[in-house]
Amino acid sequence: MISWNVNGLRASARKGFIEWLRDESPDILCLQETKAHPEQLEDDLLAPCGYTSYWNNPARRGYAGVAVFTKKEPVSVTRDFSTGNFDTEGRALFLDYGNFILINVYFPNGGTRDERLRYKMEFYDRFLKHIRGIKNRNLVICGDVNTAHKEIDLARPKENAGNTGFLPSEREWIDKLISHGYVDTFRCFNKDPGQYSWWDYKTRARDRNTGWRIDYFFVNKILSDNLEKAFILSEVQGSDHCPVGIEIAL
Repeated sequence: MISWNVNGLRASARKGFIEWLRDESPDILCLQETKAHPEQLEDDLLAPCGYTSYWNNPARRGYAGVAVFTKKEPVSVTRDFSTGNFDTEGRALFLDYGNFILINVYFPNGGTRDERLRYKMEFYDRFLKHIRGIKNRNLVICGDVNTAHKEIDLARPKENAGNTGFLPSEREWIDKLISHGYVDTFRCFNKDPGQYSWWDYKTRARDRNTGWRIDYFFVNKILSDNLEKAFILSEVQGSDHCPVGIEIAL
């Protein structure tokens, strides 16, 4: 399984996305920030050969959106996790495969305004409440969490201590998720610094590897026994994020 914030699927396609997908050929690919409705896409992006695709998009075009390309069709798919149509920005997909549920989620950025940080924290809380209500099921949660968990997960922790994406309240939410029985799969295999999944375009931060690890796969502890590998494909271009993934026996 691979997760990738493509920062615009059509833009990523112009940078080799389709060729990369053919070569990598994951069983499941979860995309965030697709920024495109299905009717805007050519067939090779809408439903790549060998895959069934599922989408969640906001009414606003060119913004947010998530998709899943899967070789095995799920039993069911849902697109919201709270009452009152809280997620109006197309940020989540829940795919039930029978022996596990895959959740592809694009968590909000805290932005530069207080209301966006409040929205992000409410999104976090509603999401956690929802998954706590999923009883006796194995869960795989992946996507752009938009928060670096620990100091090891970004290049300049001291300089960013007061910035969204590394605020104590945001980092504490990841602590809370883990305390509810979920495992950060990458750190099961790699404890090294300098392992990032996002770099700022404007400052050419990728050239210096001045990045953040904000893209994750979490699984529940029972399922973690089936993990075989977790990785970051930092050499893959096409977005300001790179793909992250796991190999797991299911």
